[in-house]
Amino acid sequence: MAKNFSTRDENYAQWYNDLVIKAGLADNSAVRGCMVIKPYGYAIWERMQAALDKMFKDTGHENAYFPLFIPKSFFSKEASHVEGFAKECAVVTHYRLKNDPNGKGVIVDPDAKLEEELIVRPTSETIIWDTYRTWIQSYRDLPILVNQWANVVRWEMRTRLFLRTTEFLWQEGHTAHATQEEALEETNQMINIYAEFAEKWMAMPVLKGIKSANERFAGAVETYCIEALMQDGKALQAGTSHFLGQNFAKAFDVKFLSKENKLEHVWATSWGVSTRLMGALIMTHSDDNGLVLPPNLAPYQVVIIPIYKKAEQLEAISAKVDEIKKSLEAKGIRVKYDNRDSLTPGWKFNEYEFKGVPVRIAIGPRDLENGTVEVARRDTLEKNILEITDIDNKIEHLLELIQVNLYQKAYSFRDENTFIVDTWEDFKNQIEKGGFVLAHWDGTSETEEKIKQETKATIRLIPVNPKPETGKCVFSGNPSSFRVYFAKAY
Repeated sequence: MAKNFSTRDENYAQWYNDLVIKAGLADNSAVRGCMVIKPYGYAIWERMQAALDKMFKDTGHENAYFPLFIPKSFFSKEASHVEGFAKECAVVTHYRLKNDPNGKGVIVDPDAKLEEELIVRPTSETIIWDTYRTWIQSYRDLPILVNQWANVVRWEMRTRLFLRTTEFLWQEGHTAHATQEEALEETNQMINIYAEFAEKWMAMPVLKGIKSANERFAGAVETYCIEALMQDGKALQAGTSHFLGQNFAKAFDVKFLSKENKLEHVWATSWGVSTRLMGALIMTHSDDNGLVLPPNLAPYQVVIIPIYKKAEQLEAISAKVDEIKKSLEAKGIRVKYDNRDSLTPGWKFNEYEFKGVPVRIAIGPRDLENGTVEVARRDTLEKNILEITDIDNKIEHLLELIQVNLYQKAYSFRDENTFIVDTWEDFKNQIEKGGFVLAHWDGTSETEEKIKQETKATIRLIPVNPKPETGKCVFSGNPSSFRVYFAKAY
């Protein structure tokens, strides 16, 4: 398998795009801005889904599904929400096509105009809160802890596979609570779940914090986020959890009768992650040899490749591989045996290295005689000869080491690329080089916007419990009591 693709240093954007396409994760489609997620890419997303879905259900959440289409009038009910999404909405105006009387294919039937236009779901707060109005009458109906796995559409002019596409897959949680305290507890719980998933499953270290008013979700009172640092020094928002207060409950008149027999508005949260996590996974770990996948999310964790010249050799090797494969699968390890005879072992080695399979086992006639196998790690490219005896425990331990090593490597990279600056000149220089920049900020949206205009950097997050430190805003010179994280971002 030829490795004819850009390196990170040559062209990071091209390197990323080449990896996504040539590793068989996704393709561009006939629809501008939309992607086709291929089976290998979708298998990774399915593993993400399964892990997150279990975490949601373990904390009392249930899955449901709501309509793809949302009446336009619903968006008018929450002013800041419609302002935040208005420029990204795809709008359905008609419901029928007909043959062109001039014989030029099909046209939109002008007589089939909808009485009210429908918005293709960019997010579901409005349709869900209109539904909750019929579900909630009493405190006994609360809390509602619902999650939806769905696709959404946000019209994008400049798209990149997984990172920013017009249509993407995600999950969105929408919960309703009797008290502000319960809603805030839920908001915090979910950002902690996202952080745990990112670190334990994706092996991707993240920072947790709060978004500034400028970066806050449209319609939220507060947005909590996790942020990761990619290898090009740009930040990537990997998940958000929003405390919505009573904004949507008031907009859609969702009230409940409390234990004190008072009619009160419901408190709300929403939270979500998307296939953008696929982009984060690729850019956190992969290298100039191709994908690097953490064992916890790899579609198959081990690939076994036979090395032989004669059919009878393959038969003997396959018998031993069958034993090894069964012992590994008994440990819950996902294994692929590639005994295709149309490709050379060398080609297969390159293919699975490029596709990021964590562990490769090669076995030939001499290995059978010696009772050994060659084991190669994708993360370090190290190779070792191991005895087949107790191979299941050895491979299980190796996969655990690889998962930890990938996290530690990414953590060290972030640590080495987080900088404290105190002057505007140092700030501009460091932002241009990349990485997280910890700097004082005076707390105003005006200053934040000017910094963005001059450097393209944004406040990625405000620490939840910032370390008190008297200083001066890096831009305005006005007083500041703590530092915030700045970076250029995807």
